[in-house]
Amino acid sequence: MTIPTFKTSLLISATLTLGAAHALAAEAPSVRVEYLDRGAVAVTADTGVLVSWRALVTDAPTLGFNVYRNGRKLTARPVTRTTSFKDESGTNAASYEVREVAGGKEGPASKALRIDGYLSIPLNKPADGTTPDGQAYSYTANDASVGDLDGDGRYEIILKWDPTNARDNSQGGYTGPVLLDAYTLDGKQLWRINLGRNIRAGAHYTQFQVADYDGDGKAELIVKTADGTIDAQGKVIGDATADWVTPAGEIENKDRTGSRQTEDGKLMARLTGRILKGPEYLSVFEGTTGKVVDTIPYPSPRGPNGDNPTDAEATARWGDAYSNRSDRFLAGTAWLDGEHPSAIFARGYYARTTIAAIDYKGGKLIKRWYFDSEAAGVPPGYSGQGNHQFSVADVDGDGKQEIVYGAMAINDDGQPLWTTGMGHGDAMHVSDLDPNRPGLEKWGVHENMKMSGNTGAALLDARTGEVIFKVPADKDTGRGVAGDIDPRHPGAEFWASNSPNLYDVKGNVISDKHPRQVNFMVWWDGDLLRELLDGTKVYKWDWNTSESKVILDAQGTASNNGTKSTPALSADLFGDWREEVVLRSEDNLSLRIYSTPIPTPYKFTTLMQDPQYRAAIAWQNTAYNQPPWPSYFIGEGMKAPPKAKVTVVKAQ
Repeated sequence: MTIPTFKTSLLISATLTLGAAHALAAEAPSVRVEYLDRGAVAVTADTGVLVSWRALVTDAPTLGFNVYRNGRKLTARPVTRTTSFKDESGTNAASYEVREVAGGKEGPASKALRIDGYLSIPLNKPADGTTPDGQAYSYTANDASVGDLDGDGRYEIILKWDPTNARDNSQGGYTGPVLLDAYTLDGKQLWRINLGRNIRAGAHYTQFQVADYDGDGKAELIVKTADGTIDAQGKVIGDATADWVTPAGEIENKDRTGSRQTEDGKLMARLTGRILKGPEYLSVFEGTTGKVVDTIPYPSPRGPNGDNPTDAEATARWGDAYSNRSDRFLAGTAWLDGEHPSAIFARGYYARTTIAAIDYKGGKLIKRWYFDSEAAGVPPGYSGQGNHQFSVADVDGDGKQEIVYGAMAINDDGQPLWTTGMGHGDAMHVSDLDPNRPGLEKWGVHENMKMSGNTGAALLDARTGEVIFKVPADKDTGRGVAGDIDPRHPGAEFWASNSPNLYDVKGNVISDKHPRQVNFMVWWDGDLLRELLDGTKVYKWDWNTSESKVILDAQGTASNNGTKSTPALSADLFGDWREEVVLRSEDNLSLRIYSTPIPTPYKFTTLMQDPQYRAAIAWQNTAYNQPPWPSYFIGEGMKAPPKAKVTVVKAQ
């Protein structure tokens, strides 16, 4: 494949204004981001070894790098135009080092992490268990996130363990407890948190957020907890003896006679194992130890005052009385003031929607703002507009991030911004998908044909909600993807499960056949186009034959979340700007991190120092996981990305 022409020298120091969305960049606040080291890696390739490292936002334009193998310098002159170097004579036994070069003098050296095929991180798989009704369960490694827990500039992995009897909200039945572990890249387990029996297991219940919320240079974990949650030091949150799980056979306030028996039997099955009452909490845990630091009532409560609503009240508020809709939780992290990260914890999207922004200051969780779609003063049309995830992006260019909740958006101050009224959807993508159009765009799918006006998928202006183009449908559209996969057309291409067609940024049909992969995206190979990540394989779209070709087959691994087939995580974890793929082994005894062995001539500051991309890695574990996007366009014909206005925070 021919690599598209691109002037890499523009990427080193350019600060460009890309349309109206960045018009206020000069006045924008400075986002606080984590300190990162070089993240140097040496990946065994088909021939030789690819050595790559991070370009950082603090780098001088003239900074270069020398690469060493076993102490011998390989570079005739410092590498400046890219952040990767192919050692054609490299072997698996060789060790590598990258040294900074400034003013002709070598500076700090970074030892490269060796990867042969993949980096394996051993896991401490939890013991099997048994539910109160005698059903056995085991554990599966599920979604992951990353944060620098100890402040050394290197990421640690936070992993969620799901029991094999995890349930969708629509289903009754007991589940085992959810566990959260932390591991170093060297495979050392740092801690384990047990969320306890009063947190149900399933894709919609536990959304965990990891970031440096208090600005000390070390990341914290914030997550929904309950009575009986046990921190990594053995401390119990709330009442250790409380059991709020609805037992089999319990029906409250029901007539149990005669004709009610069949209906009651269905209700018992529906209610068993659910948690319909009892206190709900939000807790922050110290990243280094897993110790709970502060706990507050969950800021998006079941009832208007944090109480447990009656059946009638719950139905009126959420749409049902058995927690199917009221226990649909979403979470993310957003730099709402343009400087400090806030944790976002939300509840509901099929009907009523409540969203809370929480800050962590001085060891305390503090509510910044609270949005309720049914509150007085909120315009109609904001209920029922949420997705199974949300996105975080600065849609109006003021340096402060907004919440794109699906078919609606909330401003950085918690006030309603826009709604299309097109209702719930399962997938969406927010970025500069059309680089020739000012601002960001949002591509999403819809499942309620009455609310959407028979719209299966639509591209919107992310600042205003204006519809750019839409694709009709007559039934639920479950999947949709955007990404630049064809260099012949400007910007991203778009496709969804409601149509066989592939669309350009104007809504024109450019092919009557789109990729069969309608899931994740990943920057993997050496060009500027994005690859397709589906299950345990990475595919390249061949625009000439309209076929997808496998370029990575991660045999021996498994994807997560059923038919969603998502990775544990996909992010720019180390090396150059391309993304790593984190998958669990089939036996759940390890995580495998795959990093590209393919050279690239392009140089970008690490994606993790783009505030929108960093926020996306925090929210990626939420419900129906979606791929991360930066705030700027990466693809054929791209301009130099704007230099992020950030302040790097280093632990003292």
